[in-house]
Amino acid sequence: MSIISRILDYNKKFVDENKYEEFQTTKYPNKKIVIITCMDTRLLELLPKAMGLKNGDAKIIKNAGAIVSHPFGSIMRSILVAIYELKVEEVCVIGHHGCGMVGLQSSSLLDAALQKKVSQEQIDVLTNSGIDLSKWLSGFQCVEESVTNSVRLIKNHPLLPDSIAVHGMVIHPETGKLERIIDGYSKVASNDEIQI
Repeated sequence: MSIISRILDYNKKFVDENKYEEFQTTKYPNKKIVIITCMDTRLLELLPKAMGLKNGDAKIIKNAGAIVSHPFGSIMRSILVAIYELKVEEVCVIGHHGCGMVGLQSSSLLDAALQKKVSQEQIDVLTNSGIDLSKWLSGFQCVEESVTNSVRLIKNHPLLPDSIAVHGMVIHPETGKLERIIDGYSKVASNDEIQI
């Protein structure tokens, strides 16, 4: 039986037994916060528990490395939707120690793509179209610097209201300990540079 078949079998039982009832809430986050974090499997349940969050408390956006890499990409659009349509008042970027994006080089991903039968011609089409694969598929060297860069990009966005606090944190994926890297409240209180 495939993974999806097992998931669908479980889902039928979940719905039939009304197990969804304990998770019912609205689309508006109770704590009025949106969190951008990594897709790392260790954070799936750990991060919300370490923050004292339950279903309905926050909007959570996940990607590889908790990176906001473009001011007009889908992550930034989701943040703006959360603010303007879903009543979010704070943003928190949370990276983690031991992230797979630390030191990631595009060459290893492209080699893996070639091994999975993506042709060199397909890769060349992207490169010849002006896509910088070496930049797009690379990670970062320091999680704290990556979080700081993402916070800056969010905070400096022309559509972000000055009243929105943008925080930066790093979580330990084994213990759940959070370290504050950027205090978003100090940035809201003054128009100085982001406080680290």
